[in-house]
Amino acid sequence: SSSVTFNLKKMAASSKMFMATNDLMTELQKDSIKLDDDSERKVVRMILKLLEDKNGEVQNLAVKCLGPLVSKVKEYQVETIVDTLCTNMLSDKEQLRDISSIGLKTVIGELPPASSGTNTQTLVTMLQQGGLLVNFHPSILSCLLPQLTSPRLAVRKRTIMALGHLVMSCGNLVFIDLIEHLLTELGRNDNMSTTRTYIQCTAAISRQAGHRIGEYLEKIIPLVVKFCNVDDDELREYCIQAFESFVRRCPKEVYPHVPTVISICLRYLTYDPNYNFDDEDEDDNAMDAEQNDEDYQGSDDEYSDDDDMSWKVRRAAAKCLDAVVSTRHEMLPEFYRSVSPALVCRFKEREENVKADVFHAYLSLLKQTRPAQSWLADPDAMEQGETPLTMLQSQVPMIVKALHKQLKEKSVKTRQCCFNMLTELVNVLPGALTQHIPVLIPGIIFSLNDKSSSSNLKIDALACLHVIMVTHPAHAFHAHVPALVPPVVACVGDPFYKITSEALLVTQQLVKVIRPLDNQSESSDSFDPSPYINDLFTCTIKRLKAADIDQEVKERAISCMGQIICNLGDRLPNELPGTLLIFLERLKNEITRLTTVKALTLIAGSPLKIDLRPVLPDAVPILASFLRKNQRALKLCTLAALDILLRNYSSAVTPVMVDAVLAELPPLISESDMHVSQMALSFLSTLAVTHPSSLGQLSGGNILQQLITLVRSPLLQGGALAAMLDFYQALVATETPGLGYMDLLRMLTGPVYSQSAALPHKQAYCSIAKCVAALTRACPTEGPAVVGQFIQDVKNSRSTDSIRLLALLSLGEVGHHVDLSSQPELKTVILDAFSSSSEEVKSAASYALGSIAVGNLPEYLPFVLQEISSSKRQYLLLHSLKEIISSASVSGLKPYVELVWSLLLKHCECQEEGTRNVVAECLGKLTLIDPETLLPRLKGYLESGSSYARSSVVTAVKFTISDQPQPIDPLLKNCIGDFLKTLEDPDLNVRRVALVTFNSAAHNKPSLIRELLDSVLPQLYNETKVRKELIREVEMGPFKHTVDDGLDLRKAAFECMYTLLDSCLDRIDIFTFLNHVEDGLKDHYDIKMLTFLMLARLSSLCPSAVLQRLDRLVEPLRATCTTKVKANSVKQEFEKQDELKRSAMRAVVALLTIPEAEKSPLMSEFQSQISSNQELAAIFDSIQRDSSSANMESMDTS
Repeated sequence: SSSVTFNLKKMAASSKMFMATNDLMTELQKDSIKLDDDSERKVVRMILKLLEDKNGEVQNLAVKCLGPLVSKVKEYQVETIVDTLCTNMLSDKEQLRDISSIGLKTVIGELPPASSGTNTQTLVTMLQQGGLLVNFHPSILSCLLPQLTSPRLAVRKRTIMALGHLVMSCGNLVFIDLIEHLLTELGRNDNMSTTRTYIQCTAAISRQAGHRIGEYLEKIIPLVVKFCNVDDDELREYCIQAFESFVRRCPKEVYPHVPTVISICLRYLTYDPNYNFDDEDEDDNAMDAEQNDEDYQGSDDEYSDDDDMSWKVRRAAAKCLDAVVSTRHEMLPEFYRSVSPALVCRFKEREENVKADVFHAYLSLLKQTRPAQSWLADPDAMEQGETPLTMLQSQVPMIVKALHKQLKEKSVKTRQCCFNMLTELVNVLPGALTQHIPVLIPGIIFSLNDKSSSSNLKIDALACLHVIMVTHPAHAFHAHVPALVPPVVACVGDPFYKITSEALLVTQQLVKVIRPLDNQSESSDSFDPSPYINDLFTCTIKRLKAADIDQEVKERAISCMGQIICNLGDRLPNELPGTLLIFLERLKNEITRLTTVKALTLIAGSPLKIDLRPVLPDAVPILASFLRKNQRALKLCTLAALDILLRNYSSAVTPVMVDAVLAELPPLISESDMHVSQMALSFLSTLAVTHPSSLGQLSGGNILQQLITLVRSPLLQGGALAAMLDFYQALVATETPGLGYMDLLRMLTGPVYSQSAALPHKQAYCSIAKCVAALTRACPTEGPAVVGQFIQDVKNSRSTDSIRLLALLSLGEVGHHVDLSSQPELKTVILDAFSSSSEEVKSAASYALGSIAVGNLPEYLPFVLQEISSSKRQYLLLHSLKEIISSASVSGLKPYVELVWSLLLKHCECQEEGTRNVVAECLGKLTLIDPETLLPRLKGYLESGSSYARSSVVTAVKFTISDQPQPIDPLLKNCIGDFLKTLEDPDLNVRRVALVTFNSAAHNKPSLIRELLDSVLPQLYNETKVRKELIREVEMGPFKHTVDDGLDLRKAAFECMYTLLDSCLDRIDIFTFLNHVEDGLKDHYDIKMLTFLMLARLSSLCPSAVLQRLDRLVEPLRATCTTKVKANSVKQEFEKQDELKRSAMRAVVALLTIPEAEKSPLMSEFQSQISSNQELAAIFDSIQRDSSSANMESMDTS
């Protein structure tokens, strides 16, 4: 060792460095050398320092020294070496990284097998860092594979972890080597112990890189199935765990094997060779419990056979079934036939951990069955025969019977599982337990009264009880109220706030049960609430008065007390005044005010006419002040509260109170928040009925100014517009001076008549016309004069286009409700307006004619039909006809159907596409009047020789589909397939409109087309392909310009694909779907934009499938992001390219939300490319910020 020390000193002087290092190496290679601790430390430190030397030769020698050094020093020094090397490998100096990785390879190669455990652990840590080791993957693999047969199980386990991390980022060749090795070893099956390890390793690879192992499943699965039959419980457990990871991670490739996996799982779910269920023997259970605590994975030596391992096999089977049920939605009916009864039978499982997994698997089944979208539950979507829901319904008695026993079990975990099951069951099938309440309530009460049970169990029991009470009729519980009230009241008094909070929810529901207000007469005879009122009131008031309790308890105590007063207030005459004063206090507190407003709204709306007069003088001014707070929910709730107080307590609301509220209203009536405006308008309408005198002050005030501004807003529509019309009618009915019919009419129409400039939005004219019509309906005597004036305005040659527009729209709106046939000039005036130079006036005239005809069909409809036959202005007249068919009553139209139908048919072959579209809409809406007769006729025209006629008919079908259930739906479902056969039509345009109709069905009523997808999808995908023969060159002067006639067709096809993602995902083979998305990523601008959107949707809907295709999807995204526009291009080209880049980047950000995406080598390369390019990095960051803030907002609003 003295020579070593001498060398170390020499090494410190740089000129002699190389020679000294060389001498040191020679010394270390001698067998005889022995180092003491101090020398070891110095040598190790020095050599590691030399690795950072500037001289490459010195570095190389230092690496060579590592080999012999490792075998001479103690284990903790080896750890220092390996740690330092690992740290160096993450350094930003490339030379140091390279030399350290060679060093690490040297060290791992030299280590004795016994210490390889530590180093595998180190490797695991490094491989988690991802792509930096790429060049060393082959050598890492060759170091790791021999460790899988190590005599120490801990080493094997770490090796499996290291391989798991390796497969996430390694290249394809390394991956193939690994899989080939595993397949060969499994095929040889030398001894059980290593076979188990190889199966575990396969499962680990599938878990970490399922998207890569998929293509090898055909070879792997038969081997795993074979090993399931070997009598070795541990091996079986690993095999079933491997199946679970295949099912979760390789959905497509595992599909043909799912039935095999299910049958193996069902077989081993009941596998309990050491136990006979006929004699429940206590000793067995006791023995079992001891064995359960021992954690089997920690021990390094093999198990002896006398340990009962069968429970692990059952647990693996339950978890695997859970995976199958969660991932194969399309097999639900099959699951209810085979899997559901098997799982229910195993609720009696004796091993608690296994039982929890059995329950969890059943919960997954229920969650899959829960109708995700309304169309699954809506009546017209009823698929013939058994649906999963009806099958579940028939199994409810069996489930309840199995749960009934478990609810009295000692085990807390078991009972919690039961409560979760019941909760999920009633979420899927509300009302399903009505017959079984008597069996279940005692079980729930057992847990509420159980002194030994944990607080979580009580919370679960209360939550379960709450859901059951909400989803079942009140009378089902009446027999159980005496048993339910004491334990629930006790829970309200529980010291733990979470229990109190849940119990208050249950109490609130109990109040509705003991005295439902909806059907007074019948329930008051059948059930007497009086014995329970005092208990429920006392326990709630105690919580309501307490000031120092949890926020959630405060809020729920307020809501619960609100319900008590609403349903039982007439039985609490002495307690009421004091309680209302507490509410007043809570109203003044910022934290509780919103909940209190809701509770007051509930009380004010009670049919018991609770006396609120004592608190109104204080409450109304406080409520008025809430209207200026910057909290939207508070404003909305306050407006609702004020509205109901006005309706039910108008005599107690004084003019002073009303003035306080009116002062706050102007800022609320604005287009910035239509819902708040709507509520404010409803309040004003109520006020006009209850306090007409207080509206006098409106005449000069701000409120009317705000109203007029709002009428002109292009956003006014729907509920807010309806509220506006109601208010005008209520206001004019009060006959307030200064706010009479003519005053209001002038306010509304004045600006149009006085201004020479037009209003900025066409929508404003429509809204004003609707308000004019509402006023005219409220004052029928004023009607004729005003209508006469409007007719003159249209005739008058000096009228501006704006005046004509408003006059025509107003005539239409008035005529819709009032018969105008007494105006002789009306027809000619409107027909003359058809010749106006302004397009807007023309379309207003056509709308007016249609709308007026609705007011008197026998007078106007024949006139319109005759004009269509004789006149040249068919397009406008057909629009009038469309308005008639859309708005008139069915009974009024019935006599004219044949006339109209034959007229429309004459026009459905028109050259002009706009006219054909209107004809198609008329045909479709007419079909809805008499579907039995007319739908078969439409179908008959599919045989027409004219492609125009065929396209009109297919478009007509689109207008028969709406998102509401309709009588035509069953008929349509039977024949929509015939209309969609036009997807094979030789004519491009017919195929395009067939796709548009298909898209409408998929969006509005998927149940119509779900069964047809197998035949329609191939045709749909066919239309996504670029067709060379449809691309032609057009010469425009000196320039040549390419035109792609197939583009619209492709766009329609991709739009259909996007819609199907939302409504029929479970019926699509996602991998075929992805093939076409992939093609779309390389298509025209419009289609790229669509496919980028699809990619973002797919990343959240089916991440595992997208992950399998990631490498193929990244390339086109990268191409889009790196395309440069030619410098001499027009501005639009640059804008288009920017928009494309942003859109592609959104898709990239969405792809990166998939957990393993960034481990893909191509993706990480693309990411570094983005971060190194300033422009792309800026786009990427801004989109990431947007998406994270959008997530925050959606959490906010939910």
